[in-house]
Amino acid sequence: MLVLTPTRELALQVEAECSKYLYKGLKSVCIYGGGNRKRQIQDVTKGVDIIIATPGRLNDLQMNNFVNLRSITYLVLDEADKMLDLGFEHQIMKILLDVRPDRQTVMTTASWPDATRRLAQSYLKQPMIVYVGTLDLVAVSTVKQNIIVTTEEEKRSLIQEFLQSLSPKDKVIVFVGRKLVADDLSSDLSIQGIPVQSLHGDREQCDRDQALEDFRSGRVKILIATDLASRGLDVSDVTHVYNYNFPRNIEEYVHRVGRTGRAGKTGESITLVTQDDWKIANELIKILQRANQTVPPNLRSMADRFKKRKQIRR
Repeated sequence: MLVLTPTRELALQVEAECSKYLYKGLKSVCIYGGGNRKRQIQDVTKGVDIIIATPGRLNDLQMNNFVNLRSITYLVLDEADKMLDLGFEHQIMKILLDVRPDRQTVMTTASWPDATRRLAQSYLKQPMIVYVGTLDLVAVSTVKQNIIVTTEEEKRSLIQEFLQSLSPKDKVIVFVGRKLVADDLSSDLSIQGIPVQSLHGDREQCDRDQALEDFRSGRVKILIATDLASRGLDVSDVTHVYNYNFPRNIEEYVHRVGRTGRAGKTGESITLVTQDDWKIANELIKILQRANQTVPPNLRSMADRFKKRKQIRR
């Protein structure tokens, strides 16, 4: 079995689940960039039943003949749209071509954008779609979604107010758009004596692991992260998601919101929207309406202004 995931964090989480079946004699190995390559090669060449991998590192071992994918009979593409978004399309294509053609393939995702549909049409034979709820893009119903239309200058004071209002039991993921903003915001909060961790792609793997462990265990209640943390990350007691920057697309918004309100619990999301985000206002309104959430009047007016501007340009 081969499980492909977009990020190291998700790969390690899948490995933790697979390790529960060790009592059945199923050996699994996790291979990802940033991990000990030599040890990963040793683990794979000893013989395993399940490989959990990120596309880049698997492609590396594959090209150097350390992994033979011809023996794979069951392939899982987890968060396929995110892997495409991260630019792994060529590696995925190579992997799919090298896995034996009579395999069984499963793709799992909470959103179903065009790029993922094309991948499914190209590489899956007679695919069957199994979905929960609807194929329309919908945010999880157990989360109360709050939208604040604001300016870039007001964001810092708004997040300060929010963090000060948290109770000792609350736990929040603050999503930002860039690594630089994550570092800037986390250092700013640390100077104020607020315990915080950050998670993004430029941090060393050991630091990323420590950040997640501190957040999971409750040593810190605030995790500032890029969209590295938006997919599959399972921390069951996250009470709030705070979107300091709106993501690049509406699918990522749905994934971010889904980090809270998990396993039967309820959660709350707060999203800051500025004039720079007005092109997504209409899609955001649809998401809010499908989940029976309140749509702020100034978000509606933002969507109307963008629509009129598009008509004038035509």
